[in-house]
Amino acid sequence: MLKTDTHLHSFFSSDSETPMESMVLSGIQKGFSTLCFTEHYDPDFPCTPDGMDFQLDFDAYEDTFLLLKDKYADQIELLHGIELGVQKHVGPALEEFYASRGSHYDFIINSCHLVDGMDPYEPAFFAQRSSEDALRAYFEHILVNLNVFPHFQTAGHLDYICRYIHRYFPGKLHFLYQDYADILDGILRLLIAEGKALEVNSAGLKAGLAWPNPHMEILKRYRQLGGELITIGSDAHRPEDLGYAFDRLPDILSAAGFQYYVLYRGQKPSMITLK
Repeated sequence: MLKTDTHLHSFFSSDSETPMESMVLSGIQKGFSTLCFTEHYDPDFPCTPDGMDFQLDFDAYEDTFLLLKDKYADQIELLHGIELGVQKHVGPALEEFYASRGSHYDFIINSCHLVDGMDPYEPAFFAQRSSEDALRAYFEHILVNLNVFPHFQTAGHLDYICRYIHRYFPGKLHFLYQDYADILDGILRLLIAEGKALEVNSAGLKAGLAWPNPHMEILKRYRQLGGELITIGSDAHRPEDLGYAFDRLPDILSAAGFQYYVLYRGQKPSMITLK
């Protein structure tokens, strides 16, 4: 089984209640060698009815992380990361963040959580859209966002929207790459040209999909175009979900043409063989 998980959340993220130490202890118990915490920071996220705003107390997060990194140094490697929720209009805020704090992080994820201010997790996102229009809008925003904030190592959960679309369009459990090839090829070619990685996120499997995020067709096309840099994360917000379905990922990645994945330390990649 893979022994590194580089997409994890704790109670420093709005949508988790898990103490960071509980995640660390779960990683140790499950035999992981390396964990990377990637707490949410989404500037100008519309506050949810239950009070989640996806802001981040940077100092408290870093202080707690450093304490645990030192405490468990002889048992597990801990890396300091962040998941940025990118939107076109928050580019200046993210540039300011990166200028002041970017060097603090081993690993930065560029993720798309909002389209026109709405999260695909929420029913309102799909109220005025067909499934095809929803997917196209989401992918179009990703292509914009990758240019808005270029200081990242990996593009997070590229088809995040697929975790939720089947709730509102029963039976819509997959999509055809060819229907969105113009946008998706643009995204993948940009990642390759800029030396950025593509995340394989097992939360897609946890959400009931037959694939991790992104879809197998996206992984195969990325490899076909010359993409080699893959990062791996569970997107766990609870200890029990850390490393979810990681036993399935080597076969999935091998079938897509990959022989190794990437671990970032100090925003520099190290290659790790899949088997």
